[in-house]
Amino acid sequence: MSLDWIYYAISWILLTWHSAWDAIGVPVGAVIGTNWAWILAIIFLVVTVRVILFPVFVKQIKSQRAMQALQPKVKELQEKHKGDRETLQKEMMELYRKEKANPLMGCLPMFLQIPVFLSLFHVLKHLKPTLSDENKTLYGWTLDQFNSASSATIFNAPIAGRFGSTSQELANLGATTGTVKLIAGILVLIMIATTYLTSRQMILKTGWAEDPQQRMVQRLMLYGIPVSLLVSGSIFPIGVIIYWVTNNLFTLGQQQWVLRKFPPLVPPKKATATAGKTAAQPAKTSGLFGRKAAAPVAKAPAAAPKVAGPKPGAKPTNPKKGGSRPAKRQG
Repeated sequence: MSLDWIYYAISWILLTWHSAWDAIGVPVGAVIGTNWAWILAIIFLVVTVRVILFPVFVKQIKSQRAMQALQPKVKELQEKHKGDRETLQKEMMELYRKEKANPLMGCLPMFLQIPVFLSLFHVLKHLKPTLSDENKTLYGWTLDQFNSASSATIFNAPIAGRFGSTSQELANLGATTGTVKLIAGILVLIMIATTYLTSRQMILKTGWAEDPQQRMVQRLMLYGIPVSLLVSGSIFPIGVIIYWVTNNLFTLGQQQWVLRKFPPLVPPKKATATAGKTAAQPAKTSGLFGRKAAAPVAKAPAAAPKVAGPKPGAKPTNPKKGGSRPAKRQG
């Protein structure tokens, strides 16, 4: 199946944003070694894609809420079918179907962005000045647009260059090996760090899943993907890394806004423990001028009133009638 249609779509969005920034007056030539019109075109390609996928992101949050609400039932099934993995999986799938929850919905936005990422990778990898004029005009590009993009740089490193590019490939792009490796290496580290932070942010807010499969997916996203980028990042064009970093920063901001506006559900177990802890502590009341009053101290049982002893020289008395008289002192 040909993917030309998506290559054309990504190229159209990229070229439209570049034309818009050019029309506004953003310098087309390099400023501080950077062609800002092309860099902004890549950044706003991210914005365009994320706006289109926003409804899917909302569904992802709703699905995560539903999965979180099901955690107590999932825990019960795990205890009930402990040691019987096959039955456990069937019961859990039936639970998800009954409650209309989809464990894979949490990864859907990422999966939908993979074709966009691969298409941008293909288009930027296509920016080779050595191509014939006929190949330069593929995917709706003009010769001027192709030549401008193939020479576009960020801090003197071409956006079509890669950390793993050969010296000859970089020479064709008019770049030096040291500059490209330095800029690409820094961007790859930023890409890895922001990828880790996006997963960590969501897991810290919603908690680790009780379902082993869900927990495995969480661990994969938290550790597996960042580690894989340490290797695969060397083959990504710098323009693709800029797209990835921008997408991560957009995700961090979007998740923070959603999680603050719609805070995650408090797990019942945690809520119960918190309530018990609160009940065990004595309530503190505000005293005069807003000072905190000390916790009330339990009063000791009242002691029996002390009877005053006889005055010196007075005869001892006994208020009770018929009581025993005090014994006389022996001389």
